[in-house]
Amino acid sequence: MMMGTIQRLVRIAALVLAPLMASSALADNAWQNTSGWWNAGDVPAFDKRQLSRQLPLIRVDGNRFVDEQGNVQIFRGVSISDPNKLAKDQHFNKKHFDVIRSWGTNVVRIPVHPSAWRERGVKGYLELLDQAITWNNELGMYTIIDWHSMGNLKSEMFQNSMYHTSKGETFDFWRRVSERYNGINSVAFYEIFNEPTVFSGRLGIVSWAEWKAINEEAITIIQAHNPNAISLVAGFNWAYDLREAAANPIERNNVAYVSHPYPQKVGAPYQANWERDFGFMADKYPVFATEIGYQLASDKGAHIPVIDDGSYGPRITDYFAKKGISWVAWVFDPDWSPQMIKSWDYEPTMQGEHFRKVMLKENK
Repeated sequence: MMMGTIQRLVRIAALVLAPLMASSALADNAWQNTSGWWNAGDVPAFDKRQLSRQLPLIRVDGNRFVDEQGNVQIFRGVSISDPNKLAKDQHFNKKHFDVIRSWGTNVVRIPVHPSAWRERGVKGYLELLDQAITWNNELGMYTIIDWHSMGNLKSEMFQNSMYHTSKGETFDFWRRVSERYNGINSVAFYEIFNEPTVFSGRLGIVSWAEWKAINEEAITIIQAHNPNAISLVAGFNWAYDLREAAANPIERNNVAYVSHPYPQKVGAPYQANWERDFGFMADKYPVFATEIGYQLASDKGAHIPVIDDGSYGPRITDYFAKKGISWVAWVFDPDWSPQMIKSWDYEPTMQGEHFRKVMLKENK
């Protein structure tokens, strides 16, 4: 009697739980579909049909970037100014990218300032990114998307109001971007945070272990949406020093390391000091110098970290060539310094002329 009652209760429970279990299974499966209701809203998905071509997929192989056939790829390019700034200046147009391509560029870095991201709004800013990526792709240039903040993401203290962000906003930015551009090979590089620094304690403290954990969480989010994306991780001292990264590297795949070796970072002997601080890392991992640049003290907007007599340009590009390091020059804009162009007529500055000459020669 009791056994029969238990069996009936088991059957009833099964009947009650079956729809719930089915619903749960459907929900689990639905999370694999990025077009679910939780992604609905006023931000339509990127329309990949507008792309006229698909560039070869780039991945990390040992200490190099390689294409689908295993051919080593070295990237030499320029950083534009924030697309929000270009749009306000009325120079966010195809011509701007045509000129960049004519300089021999094979990669374009797009700096997204958190303040501009919020000012234009997610939908409005993604429209700018979509357009820039479409132009780059059409012209055969790869894209670095750079979350362009400067400071200490752990303490959430930053050098300037334009750089103010939070871990939550940073992670959400990369969630949106990695999901949106999944499957677009030309959007190859995600630079997680432009220049981490504590500014000699002015911005608090952060250890490499803490910074490593923040980056690994961001990369987990990125790779969950776009496993082919290459994450670029910066060292301390305004993205210059990679010694702590070498001692305790990022525990994720498809990662490269960033250094910004501006002229005033070290003195002579330059190559020996560069080798000590970041160059040695290129023997084991890909290194990408996503900002380099210089100008005369008399040039518009000149500031100490980038002042040079002109000898820095050949010195740094020769060193990169020797080490197989990819690089991006800052900045393809006549207003922000150090400028690569003198005006919107696109006449090159001293550094612009040097970097253009190298790109035209080396980017085949």
